[in-house]
Amino acid sequence: MTDVVDAGIPSGTEGKLIRALDWKGAFWVAAGVPPLVLFSIGGIAGTTGKLAFAVWIISMIMGLLQSFTYAEIAGMFGNKSGGASVYGATAWLRYSKFIAPLSVWCNWFAWSPVLSLGCAIAAGYILNALFPIPAADSQPVLDWIAAHASSVAADSPRVAEWLAAHAGSTPDEAVKALQGADAVAALTPAVRNWSLASFGIPFLATANLNATFFIGAVLMLIIFAIQHRGIQETASVQKWLAIIVLVPLALIGIFPIVSGAIQMTNVTGLVPPSAAYSGEDGTWSNGGWTLFLGGLYIAAWSTYGFETAVCYTRELKNPKTDTFKAIFYSGLACCLFFFLVPFAFQGVLGHTGMLAPGIVDGTGVAEALAGLIGGGRILTQLLVILMIMALFLAIMTAMAGSSRTLYQGSKDGWLPKYLDHVNENGAPTRAMWTDFAFNLFLLAIASDVGGYFFVLAVSNVGYIIFNFLNLNSGWIHRMDSGHIERPWRAPTWLIGLNTVLAFVNALFLGAGAKVWGYANALWVGFAFAAVILPVFAYRHYVRDGGKFPAGAMDDLGLVGQDLGVKKAGILPYAALVAGLAIVLVANAVFQLPA
Repeated sequence: MTDVVDAGIPSGTEGKLIRALDWKGAFWVAAGVPPLVLFSIGGIAGTTGKLAFAVWIISMIMGLLQSFTYAEIAGMFGNKSGGASVYGATAWLRYSKFIAPLSVWCNWFAWSPVLSLGCAIAAGYILNALFPIPAADSQPVLDWIAAHASSVAADSPRVAEWLAAHAGSTPDEAVKALQGADAVAALTPAVRNWSLASFGIPFLATANLNATFFIGAVLMLIIFAIQHRGIQETASVQKWLAIIVLVPLALIGIFPIVSGAIQMTNVTGLVPPSAAYSGEDGTWSNGGWTLFLGGLYIAAWSTYGFETAVCYTRELKNPKTDTFKAIFYSGLACCLFFFLVPFAFQGVLGHTGMLAPGIVDGTGVAEALAGLIGGGRILTQLLVILMIMALFLAIMTAMAGSSRTLYQGSKDGWLPKYLDHVNENGAPTRAMWTDFAFNLFLLAIASDVGGYFFVLAVSNVGYIIFNFLNLNSGWIHRMDSGHIERPWRAPTWLIGLNTVLAFVNALFLGAGAKVWGYANALWVGFAFAAVILPVFAYRHYVRDGGKFPAGAMDDLGLVGQDLGVKKAGILPYAALVAGLAIVLVANAVFQLPA
């Protein structure tokens, strides 16, 4: 039985990934990356202020440059799936068996949370549509206040507490504010406050089994059902979703620019804010630089993500030519959206407008998009539907890519063996179920705004670790496997530049992980990354007797347990030490504003 199904037709019994895609199919599967800009556009605006749109542009340029290293190494592995983390991990095997699974694991736990985060936002949209919380100035709220005019006395303890927290205010202002809050609370549908259970997870966050959790779980199951039918079916669904979502999103990004709606004062005078979510300009102090680097840290989770286009090399009909095309054109598409959308958002709304709670938590982005083009209520509702579809697009991309990373990691002997399974349609279903179960746990945490950014910040620790290891794998592969055919070869100077960017990303990690409300996010991320070490040790030394599966290194021309000669000497070890030193020094030096 061969591992490659050249005809692209499943036999129904072989249980192998199927060669069913061309580069356009891989492009469409990766088309869920541009909507990731909507996941953290409010958070980045809050932490970087007027610098927000520049953060997106800088990060996207870095992502595009880095992708050329990934394109080269992906072309070397026509018989593997799982993406750049798998292809780059093989470069580290000669130097440490434990680094390779670390790279794959970190990539997976960075990408997989898109499922829970996307479903949390989509559930928020559904709840807002079916059970809206009334606005403070809405007529029902005003009617309730009128009917309960004497509910709050000017001399009540509540008024005194409010005044103590709002110095300079009057008792009348306190009464009005408290009556408004009471009215909104009284008229809020019960389902918005309902929770089956809530419990703290030591050293992590609070889990909440509320309406957002259960709606999000149903959405994940729907996406699972679509992907169960295989990569070709997934690509077909993604294509139409992408056209429906991305064309309007591009037009919305362009319209404010051509219509003159951009306020130049919103995109000039670029300085960091005085503090995260303060809305006031600060200075280029240590605290200001920390916030800026924190923005670049979290933006990388979105802007670098189109590297998922090379997750499907094993499922491409012609991987030698299609691999580069898939990642290159995916990168160009991402440039369009990551340049335009943040600039249009900030240019029209300004820093203060982008700090609205609905933009920060993602559930008010549709209304903000409608505002960019002067749309009314009907257009806003259409954009709500569009946003839910955009989230589906991103979640589908994440499940397709992350499940194949698990599958290939298992097939190569790095992850638990049970993940090495695909169904009759060529879908890695056990890896998909693992994704689903893991994200149910994350969804319980991400069901509130605080937990949402905790999951995002911690998962990105893994993404930067993967990114660092993989950018360095480019030059390691050049030294150790220079004789292996590369269908597309990056310029040597670009491999060198991307190696430098690996250490720049290490700086982002050390300085930026603390910006997102959790001082221990870096350490939690490190701890979660380390989980793979005993898992790999059990798989490799107990289950496999210290040997890698047959064929694991075939693409490098290595057979049996031969890992090849360490031509790079001590340089890979020096890179690891230098990268860790940069992370630790940056974490100590850069501090949040007082």
